[in-house]
Amino acid sequence: MSDTSHRERVRERTVAEIKELARRQLVAGGPASVSLRAIAREMGMTAAALYRYFPALDALVIELCTDLYDEVRAECETARDALGPAADPVDRLLAMARTLRGWALAHRPEATLIFGPPVPGVEQFHEQCLDLEHAGACFGAIFVQPMVELWEAGRLPDASHVDLTRLAGALPSQGELPIEVTAVFLTSWTRLYGVLAAELFGQLAWAATNTEPLFEAELAFFASQVKPGGAAG
Repeated sequence: MSDTSHRERVRERTVAEIKELARRQLVAGGPASVSLRAIAREMGMTAAALYRYFPALDALVIELCTDLYDEVRAECETARDALGPAADPVDRLLAMARTLRGWALAHRPEATLIFGPPVPGVEQFHEQCLDLEHAGACFGAIFVQPMVELWEAGRLPDASHVDLTRLAGALPSQGELPIEVTAVFLTSWTRLYGVLAAELFGQLAWAATNTEPLFEAELAFFASQVKPGGAAG
């Protein structure tokens, strides 16, 4: 066993512990509660020693966001794959959307970090989404791919009401994504996100105690706009 491999394992364990403590802080007190100095105290380290692993809080938040996006993507993929490879793209999209909502409501502080107002670190995370291997891009890709399949089959809803010329450059991480797919993806996502965010942040508490029907109504609306299988044009 080489000294190098031993040091690498020690470093990996230390990084994993730092991120675990950061998530505990996040769950206990929200995004603003994550603190490198508090983590260093709990681990019995000096702040300077901790900075060798994460030179700034932003770097730790980026890593935390990466882990959370990977986690929710894995859950969505499990729900999608449970339907089988022959499942209709619409059914896959609905299954993943419901799983996303379930994860977010079960992990409100974590969902607030990655889906709420950007805080230092989250902004940088979003800026890095241009990379196809980025966790945020990989999360988006599992929803974009069924949209592409629907577009190729001539089943996507009409996007003529959207000014497509002004969407140029949107979703750059998806490469040569048809602009029609971009339009439908973004309009559908913003509708769903609006309901999900209202649920997460309690913005509909004055009107409803159960907001699931609103989310389901948005899913039903999207599904109703998709042309039946085998349709073209």
